[in-house]
Amino acid sequence: MSEELHPAVLLRALEQRARKRFGQHFLARPSIVARIVRGARVEEGDEVLEIGPGLGVLTRALLSAGAKVTEVERDRDLAAFLREREPDIRLIEGDAMTVDLDEAIPNPPAKVVANLPYNVGTQLVLRLIDVPEKVSTITVMLQREVVQRMLAEPGSRTYGSLTVQIAARGQARWLLGVPPEAFHPPPKVESAVVRIDLYDAPRTGRVSMDFFDRVVRAGFSQRRKTLVNSLTTVFGKERSRQAVERAGVDPKARAETLDHAAFVALAEALADSESASS
Repeated sequence: MSEELHPAVLLRALEQRARKRFGQHFLARPSIVARIVRGARVEEGDEVLEIGPGLGVLTRALLSAGAKVTEVERDRDLAAFLREREPDIRLIEGDAMTVDLDEAIPNPPAKVVANLPYNVGTQLVLRLIDVPEKVSTITVMLQREVVQRMLAEPGSRTYGSLTVQIAARGQARWLLGVPPEAFHPPPKVESAVVRIDLYDAPRTGRVSMDFFDRVVRAGFSQRRKTLVNSLTTVFGKERSRQAVERAGVDPKARAETLDHAAFVALAEALADSESASS
C-alpha cells in the first residue's frame, strides 16, 4: 500500500479538520484487501454495496475491480472526506441499519462487501440476509468469534440460533482470518472474513421465515434445558412435547444438537399444531 493511501496518513489528513478522533480500526494491509475482493468474487460491472467504507481503502480495490460501488457511511466527516477523494462514487450518508435498501441498491441484486463495525455487525448481517431479492452475496469482516458462530457445527459450543438462521438463508464460507496488526490502530480482538451466498428463497419448509426464527430463538433461549422445556415458554408444554415427537426429535435433546433440517421439521410440526387447534 502506498504511503499516501495508508490509513495513518489518511487519518492525519482527516484529523486536521475533524472535531474528534474516530474509534474505528482501519484495514491497512493491501494483501488482505485484495483477498477480500477476490473472495467476494467481485467482477467488472458488479453492483456492490459497501457499508462503513471508513477511509476508502477497500473502496479503491472494489473500484479497481470494475465494480459499481454504492457506499453507506453514517459519519459525516468521513463521508465528506470520501466524497473529496472519490468524487465519482455514489455515497449515502446514513445508518445502514435503517437506510432505505431500495435507495441503497437501485439495481439489484448487489454484492455486499464490508468491514463491519463489531458492535452492529451481527445485526446488519441479519438484516441483509432477509432480502435475497436485493442481495446475492454478503462478504464481511467481523469479530472472529462471530464468524465461528456462523459456521459452527451442531453439538459444538459455538453453535446457536445465529448459525441456524443463516443456514436457512444461505451458504456461509470462511474466507480468511485477519490479525490485529493488519489494522490501524490494531484492535484487541481477532477478525475474520466470511462470505454468505444467499439462496433465492429461505429454506424454512412450509413455514414463514418469521415463524421459523421464532422457533429457533425459543429453542436456544435456555441452552441448559431440554428442547421441550425451552420451547414451552413460547408454545406451551403439551404443544411443544407433541411437536418434538412429530418432528422425530429426541424429547431429551437440547437445541444445540439439532441441525437445520431438524429445526425445519420442528417448526412445521409446531405450525401444524397451531392450525389444528384454531
